Amino acid sequence: MNTEELDDTYLTIQHVSEGLFKDRSSKFFYFAFPVRTEDQIKEKLADLRKTYYDARHHCYAYALGKEAEIFRAVDDGEPNHSAGDPILGQIRSHNLTNILIVVVRYFGGTKLGMSGLIQAYKTAAALAIEENEIVEEKVLETVRIKFQYPAMNEVMKLVKSHELEITDQEMALDCKMTIEFRKGIEPILIESLNEIEELEILT
Repeated sequence: MNTEELDDTYLTIQHVSEGLFKDRSSKFFYFAFPVRTEDQIKEKLADLRKTYYDARHHCYAYALGKEAEIFRAVDDGEPNHSAGDPILGQIRSHNLTNILIVVVRYFGGTKLGMSGLIQAYKTAAALAIEENEIVEEKVLETVRIKFQYPAMNEVMKLVKSHELEITDQEMALDCKMTIEFRKGIEPILIESLNEIEELEILT
């Protein structure tokens, strides 16, 4: 199987990025985080609320899943669709997923108006992405297997040939192993595992 032809990759960001954007005395602190779960998102938001406890608005948007099928945009007290949607728009325009962008605003005394707000949050989100690095990641799955020790050589050959990662293993007469693999090779991997005698795929 040619792994270059597999449709199991997505674009996300490499690391955390942050900075400050100012518009007519208002300060917009922006942050971009690579995330995989909604629990991680809750943790990041909670941490920012502790650090920037005196800020009036913590606006954000995120996308999760290979097709960015899980997403949300939050205005946090700003006029409807003036903050969360522009942030989400930047995520989508870069085809990103597994990402959280938060923009913390300190009001500077001058109202920006609806169009001004939209532009400010769009700019802050764009800078958060621009100051990061976009990378291609693979959708990963795991399988847990059990086999007799004599089958270890065949299992390890399979691990090497498919570039698998062993994330957990118990070595005894009955060996157990958790293997991480890219989703696109799942059919051929399961077929190969089933060909190893006395190997059992655990649910």
